[in-house]
Formats: sequence, structure tokens, C-alpha cells
Amino acid sequence: MNSADFCSNYLYTVNKKTKTAEDDIMILAIETSCDETAAAVVRNGREVLSNVISSQIDLHTLYGGVVPEIASRKHIEKINQVIEQALSDSGTTLDDIDAIGVTYGPGLVGALLVGVSEAKAIAYARKLPLVGVHHIEGHVSANYIENPSLEPPFLCLIVSGGHTHLVIVRDYGGFEILGRTRDDAAGEAFDKVARAIGLGYPGGPKIDRFSKEGNPEAITFPQGKLSDNPYDFSFSGVKSAVLNYLNHARMTGTAVNRADLAASFQKSVVDVLVSHTMKAAEDLKMDRIAIAGGVASNSALRNAMDNACKERGYSFFRPSPVLCTDNAAMIGCAAYYEYLKGTRHGLDLNAVPNLRLGER
Repeated sequence: MNSADFCSNYLYTVNKKTKTAEDDIMILAIETSCDETAAAVVRNGREVLSNVISSQIDLHTLYGGVVPEIASRKHIEKINQVIEQALSDSGTTLDDIDAIGVTYGPGLVGALLVGVSEAKAIAYARKLPLVGVHHIEGHVSANYIENPSLEPPFLCLIVSGGHTHLVIVRDYGGFEILGRTRDDAAGEAFDKVARAIGLGYPGGPKIDRFSKEGNPEAITFPQGKLSDNPYDFSFSGVKSAVLNYLNHARMTGTAVNRADLAASFQKSVVDVLVSHTMKAAEDLKMDRIAIAGGVASNSALRNAMDNACKERGYSFFRPSPVLCTDNAAMIGCAAYYEYLKGTRHGLDLNAVPNLRLGER
């Protein structure tokens, strides 16, 4: 039997297990796209029975950022332990699981391969359906877990270390991209500025905390605006402005108030994120707004978006901070809705490090 026939036979076998929305569906979800090894058990998409995350932050802090080879090796060490803990915490066994959901892109290719390989092994051994999940779709889906009333369509701002997108969520897993960053993602800009002012890694949370000690009006930094698409973003300008400010201070011997600088930089980024989102909401008559991704845990962004929505009478949805950063519960939620749509992957599922939103 060749590999194509083997995969087809595998799909035929496991598809006989398909359930419908009327049945309880238990998803074992796996997430290893970057530097968190995570597993979760999710029932019916929105009920999280367990959510285990093994973070590598302390390890990568030594190097000032994520080292892909180290991340991959640590995933291999932790993946079985994390899955066993997720099953134990949820009071379930693999006999109770109806499908395996796993992030297969985007992300670090070596890290993704660990999760995908593990998911395929379990799916094959237990003859369970395998559902590959887009990592960003998972971040958007985190909003469903704590907001039972939230259903598509709605407007969502996705902000993370590698992505800044403004999208209309037309359906579960169905997106219309309105705008995206032309250069640095918002989270990437946070990390680079944090490194420049000596805060280290991870930059986003450290700038968020440090900014509380500073004056956000102390320094005026530029806000990127693009005339050809008012919903697109650009953060390389504000990042460069911060670096130029620091260089000028060094050359002239001027003291730098790092807290003021961090707070002013953060305000510039947050103002752009909020203004673009509010413009899209007004233009497209959308009154339900959500945020997603690691930067969605930023307190200044959450407060500014909440205030802007209240001023306009919009409903505002955001996951708890633990569900904004990488986790497997959000992957389990996304996998559930993909499962209901009939999405199935064979044992030829591979990691796709540059997977674009909307691609399969």
C-alpha cells in the first residue's frame, strides 16, 4: 500500500467516528508553535476541562529571545508529560476523546513538527480523527471560551509577536482580512524596543508593567498611517523613532527616562491599533469587537479598546490574559468547529511555518 492509499484508508476508518453538534464532543488539543508546550481537553468547543502550559520563557530569557533549536528540544522533553497532565486534570482518558486537534502553522517549523508528530501518533494509535488548526484561528477562538453569547460575524483585531491583522470573522474559521501590518508586527516592535531600552525578553509584558511608572504623554512618537489602505498597520517607523531617540540621547549625553519612553512608545502603538479598529467598525457598521493574540493581554490596549467601545456603544470581547498567550484550550475550541465542518487531516499532515490566515 502506498502512502496516499494508506492515508485514504486511515481517513475512511476514522471518519466512521464522526459525531454531530447534538453530541458531546471531546477534543484533545496540542499546541507547540513557539516556546510553550501545551495540551488541553475541551468539551463541545467552549468548556475547558483542562489547560496545561509548560513555558520556556526562563530558558529563552538567557538568550534574549526564542532559540528555535532549544525550543524544539524542550517540546520533545515535555510533550508527553503535558498531555498526560491534561488528561489527568480533566478526569478523562484517551478512551473519552473523540478527536485530536493540533496547531500545524504558522510558527517555528521544528516546534510545530513536535506537536504534529505527537498528534498523528495518537490519532493513528487510537484511530481518532485528526484536525489540524491554524494558530491564529485558535487565538480568535479563545474569545468563544469565556463569552458564550459571542458568535460570528464580528470584527477582530489580532495582535501577536508575528501577526497584526484586522479581520471580519464571517463564520467559525472563516475570515475576511481588512488590514495587516506592512512590516513589523506589534508584538515584534514591543520586543525590539524592550531590548533597546534594556528590559530584555519577553518585551511585551515588561513594557506593559514598566509603562505604568511612566508618562505616556512625555514623548510624541509617530503613528504609521498608510493612505492606500486605512486598515493596514506599520510599526517600523515608531520602532526606528525610539532607536533614534536613544542614539541621540547617547550622542548628546542626555539622560533618558526609560519609563516615560516605554509608556510613550506603548501609547503610540495602542492608539494606532484602536483607531484603525474603530474606523473599520464605523465604516462597516460592526458593533461587536474582539481582540486576540499575545498582545491582546496588554493592559493599556485592553483598557483603551474597552473605553473606545463604550463611547460608541459597541460590545467588546477579550479573552483572559492566560488565553491570549499561546495555549491549547484555544486550539481545542477551533478544532471543535473545524470538526463540525468536516475538516479532517490524514497522516500526511505536515508543519507549515508560513501558513497564511484563511489557508488550509
